[in-house]
Amino acid sequence: MKFIHQTIATGFGAGYVPIAPGTAGALLGCILLGGYTHLIGINNNTNFQIGFSILIILTTLAGVWATRNLQAEWGEDPSRVVIDEIIGVWINLLFVPLTWQNIFIGFVLFRFFDIAKPLGIRKMEAFENGWGVMLDDVLAGIYGNIVLQVILYFL
Repeated sequence: MKFIHQTIATGFGAGYVPIAPGTAGALLGCILLGGYTHLIGINNNTNFQIGFSILIILTTLAGVWATRNLQAEWGEDPSRVVIDEIIGVWINLLFVPLTWQNIFIGFVLFRFFDIAKPLGIRKMEAFENGWGVMLDDVLAGIYGNIVLQVILYFL
């Protein structure tokens, strides 16, 4: 069971990248999203967005579960846990036309909010049982999504 927790939490091992594992996790999230888009097809219709939203919710719950089960051994928010970055970048790109340009801008925006942690993002880390690990990146993804939506509106 520990292997399953580690596989989920590290984003299939992306968290073991020695330099910038959070960036590697966010990049993996973009790649997985590209694969999901290719598999499902049209990425701007309602069914896609509903399916993507369900995928985000289920993956978030799996991330909380996996992280909670590893915290006793790994600590509160170890850098090798990157499932939160995957979720954050996905939320950042929810309801956005998934062009490569938008994915790149979304990736950069998410990493900015994830690293800088402005506007209450750091406060999310206080939640316990794996939730704090996930919720700060959820909020970073929401902020990034808002900024990306504004950028796309004016372009």
